[in-house]
Order: sequence, then C-alpha cells, then structure tokens
Amino acid sequence: MSVLTKRLTRSWTQLSDSERREALAGYMFISPWIIGFIVFFAGPIIASFILSFTRWNIVGTPKWVGLDNYQRIFTADPYFRKAVMVTLKYAVIYLPLEVICGILIAVVLNQKLRGIGLFRTMYYMPYIVPKVASSLVWVWVLNPRYGLVNTMLSWLGIEGPRWLSDPNWVLPSIILMSLWGVGGSAVIYLAGLQNVPDQLYEAASVDGANRVQKFIKITLPMLSPTIFFQLVLGLIGTFQTFTPAFIAAGRSGGPLQSGLFYMLYIYNRSFESMRMGYGSALAWIMTAFIMVVTLLVFRSSNYWVYYEAERKRTK
Repeated sequence: MSVLTKRLTRSWTQLSDSERREALAGYMFISPWIIGFIVFFAGPIIASFILSFTRWNIVGTPKWVGLDNYQRIFTADPYFRKAVMVTLKYAVIYLPLEVICGILIAVVLNQKLRGIGLFRTMYYMPYIVPKVASSLVWVWVLNPRYGLVNTMLSWLGIEGPRWLSDPNWVLPSIILMSLWGVGGSAVIYLAGLQNVPDQLYEAASVDGANRVQKFIKITLPMLSPTIFFQLVLGLIGTFQTFTPAFIAAGRSGGPLQSGLFYMLYIYNRSFESMRMGYGSALAWIMTAFIMVVTLLVFRSSNYWVYYEAERKRTK
C-alpha cells in the first residue's frame, strides 16, 4: 500500500499537525477547480435533470409535471421523431466517411516525401477554423445561383442542385461541410500510423505480401485502437451537431425540416419556444441514448480492437 493510500485511509484525527496543514493546503489549491466544477458543470447537470420534470418558461416559477414532458415527447411530438431520424441518418453516413477519409488521408500524409510537413499543415488548417466562419463560407460556396460549386459545374455543362434550398440536398450539404474538417481526425490517425513498427512491414514483404495485404493485415489491426478512440469521440460529437445545421439550414431546420438535427430541436424548444423543462427532457433523452450507444461500442471493441500489449500479457 502506497503512502498516499495509507493517508487516505486514516481519519482526520489521526493525522499529525504537519499532515493536516499539508492536506488543507492541497484542498485550498484545488478549491478553484472544485468550485468551478460544481458551479459550471455538476450544478447545471443536476438542475437540468430536475427541470426535465417541470414546466418552466425561464421567467416564471417551475411547475412540477412529473413524467409529462417525457410522455409528450414519445407519444405526441412528431418533430422529435423527425429530429431523431435526421440525426441518425447523418451519423450513419458521416461517421463511416469520416473514418475512411481520415485513414486514407493519414496514409498519404505518412509518406516520407519532401515538403510533407506543409501538406500536413494544409490538411489540418480547416479543422481549426471556427465552425461558424467555415459554415458561413460553405453557405456562400453552395449558393445555387452564384456559389462556387455550381459555377464550376456550369463550366462543365452540368446544372448544379439547389443544395441548401432542396430538401433532398440539405443533409448531403451539411455532411460535405463537416467532411471539410476531416484533417483533424487524419492527424490522429497519422500519429497512430507512425507507431506501427516497420519490422512488421519488412517481415510481410519477405513473405511476399503486397500493399493491400499489408494494409488489411497490419495497418488496420495496429490502427484499431486509434479508430476506436476516434469512433467514440465521433459518435458523441455527431449527435451533438448544431452549428452547421443552425447556420446552413436555419432555426427551422431548412425546407421540410430536412436539416432539423436533434441539438437544433433542443435549441428551438428551449430558447425559441421558451420551454426549458421540455428542452431539458429532450437533452436527457439524448444523453441516455449517447451513453447506450457508447457502451455498445465499448462492448464491441473486444471483437475488433487489437492491443499489442494485452496480447503479449496473454502469451
């Protein structure tokens, strides 16, 4: 048992004066973080959970309604189903594309070429651009009349779609806007690729393996912990998509609510309709859903994530 563990197991009265002073000094140093955590993190979480059982318009007094908010959400709210379907469709399409594009870009950026550092920087720069700014730029780029994309398509004799004005193209447009920042995940995959031992590739070359076989049998298994990490973060971030939808599709979610993401719907109910209790209930439903999906991904990791250190311990 370590010295720290022994000290934690002893009661306050058993500590000496010097140990008490040391403990008080430690608590004083971490007190700003503790206060900040309670006031800005734990406190709002507990408050939102309590408010989800109330009817509150911000300025009045919350009225306790029990499970009425949750009952209305699941039984009498068509926009809830619409927001869930839009968000799930976005996640099903965007997440695989992000993983595939991120890995492919990382493989290209992992080559030992002159000036490769410049290309790595160029691919990473879109990721650090504020989402509001990048979304506004993409709204202009995808403008059906004078946007850059449709203008370039017209040079080829192709009539471009109406993008954010067409219900069938709103979601693909937002997916395209989000993929513009895939360089951030590509950098993470690049770090994972650089941890793959070169001896594995050399041994595979001796055995006659080609590039595709090396990628499938060596690169992907060794990169699986990084893919797992990015997949978990991507799932959480995907279900919390708000800024591109708010900027590109507007508060209503665009034509026929084709861009009504779940977070955008929470914003509409909470701040547009001033129904904070209802919005809190929507937020907690999303939290529970994210926790369940994340838990399922963690459970599935035993079947496809390869940990070299763990494999060595089992031998």
